[in-house]
Amino acid sequence: MHFVRPLFILPYLYSNAIWRLKEEKNNIFLTFDDGPIPEITPWILDCLKERNVKACFFCVADNVRKHPDIFQRILAEGHQVGNHTYNHLKGWNTDDSIYLANVEKADQLINSPLFRPPYGRIKKSQLREVSKKYRVIMWDVLTGDYDKRISPDQCLQNAVNYTRSGSIIVFHDNIKAIENVQYALPRAIDQLLAKGYNFASL
Repeated sequence: MHFVRPLFILPYLYSNAIWRLKEEKNNIFLTFDDGPIPEITPWILDCLKERNVKACFFCVADNVRKHPDIFQRILAEGHQVGNHTYNHLKGWNTDDSIYLANVEKADQLINSPLFRPPYGRIKKSQLREVSKKYRVIMWDVLTGDYDKRISPDQCLQNAVNYTRSGSIIVFHDNIKAIENVQYALPRAIDQLLAKGYNFASL
């Protein structure tokens, strides 16, 4: 089970992270986590290019190391990138010094002022340190594309029905999400554009 919108208490507990950009009238922010990988990231880039939409890819640096050509394509096509740690670490289960070192190791390959903690799970002590260097980007709409219990159409409905002005939307470019992403992403973009939203940069 997952919550499409974050529990109301989380933005207050983690107030130095960005959950939604409320002042951005009609602007929304499309993001992808966990890539780049050859199985789905190039397909996503093709989908975005066809619709002239820009997004932010929160990259696992070990995937950047393995697939530098895809990472360079993301940049060349005008998308933003963000740090998603080197090894997709879950902050709750990781010593602070190890976690922070992993973030900095990732920065050597990704070189971005943006950071998103994998799973959204980060200790307040880790967040406090990371926030000194990075804008920490969470989300307002979690599509659930990675969840095998969620159908492609439900994933689409999550993306479309919960989005509002300033929403930060999360899809994934990982293996688990492929089926849902390939169905939901193009339809969600088309429907959100038809509603008058603009896809903006973070």
